[in-house]
Amino acid sequence: MAASMRLMRFGGKKSPYYRIVVSDRRFARAGKFIDQVGTYDPKKNPAEVRFKEEKTIQWLRKGAQPTSTVRQLLIRSGISKKSAEGKTE
Repeated sequence: MAASMRLMRFGGKKSPYYRIVVSDRRFARAGKFIDQVGTYDPKKNPAEVRFKEEKTIQWLRKGAQPTSTVRQLLIRSGISKKSAEGKTE
């Protein structure tokens, strides 16, 4: 099973709100997911990103591949650096 970390869109028209989820790559964007690891609200100023840090690092170590957008959010929040440090231990 190839797992990926991706955004799952919620909210109404012109007011998006996203959950950051781990899902099987074969499922649709708004389909079944394995675990929720965070949220992203681009409408706030500045945009609000929240991760469940332990879960996120655990899934990255298991091999979940983040999409390009989620990768940028991980870099901005500093979690990608923490997960990389854990791999070298």
